[in-house]
Amino acid sequence: MADKKKGAKKAAAKETVKVSAKAVKAEKEKAPKKGKRSKPKSLKASSVEVEVEKAEVLSSKVVYQGPLFKVRHDKLIEPGGKHSERDVIRHNGSVVILAVDSSKSKKNPWIVIERQYRHAANQYLWELPAGKLEPGEDALVGAKRELAEETGYAAKKWRPLVEYYASPGFLGESMKVFVAEGLMAGDAHPEDDEQIEFRLVKLSDAIKMIEKGAILDGKTLTSVLLYSRLNTKKRKK
Repeated sequence: MADKKKGAKKAAAKETVKVSAKAVKAEKEKAPKKGKRSKPKSLKASSVEVEVEKAEVLSSKVVYQGPLFKVRHDKLIEPGGKHSERDVIRHNGSVVILAVDSSKSKKNPWIVIERQYRHAANQYLWELPAGKLEPGEDALVGAKRELAEETGYAAKKWRPLVEYYASPGFLGESMKVFVAEGLMAGDAHPEDDEQIEFRLVKLSDAIKMIEKGAILDGKTLTSVLLYSRLNTKKRKK
């Protein structure tokens, strides 16, 4: 009788061990593996919608006012509900002009670039013509004005290329890029504080300058590379 009881106890113990082992295995399978993160969901360009969600600004104080921009200290509630404080540079916005001469080659057109000293970068930079907008000024009107002032060129055909924010973490400056085609030469008349020399360079050479690190200006990198990509896709159609 004692032997039967011992045998029953051993069988029950084995069954308990089996059940426990199964439970542990199931929990391990449910639990995320260490060192591995869940994969983010994929995003398709066709499904992207432009959504404008604005924060609720509780207070806004100008802490610096200069001739080109002002700095505001804002207390706000972000669209996600988070309370925060931000120092933001407010600016009227700028225009960038990719002036293109494709009269000799549509595949590899000439583009206008400038060289000028930028104290913030502590060096001379190669850039596309660009400038700030006046309060309430239409972007295309501003682009035509800036191209004429800095290079003397006018253009028969204008079209928008892209709009972007260079550093949205603290800078509210929007940069609108236009492509100017059908160039007509004229006399430049830059502002008193501008010392600009401009050159015509082939698109392929501008790309090589970017690859070699000779062009460091963000608006020029963005505009030239995007234009080159779109120009290539257009020719393949």
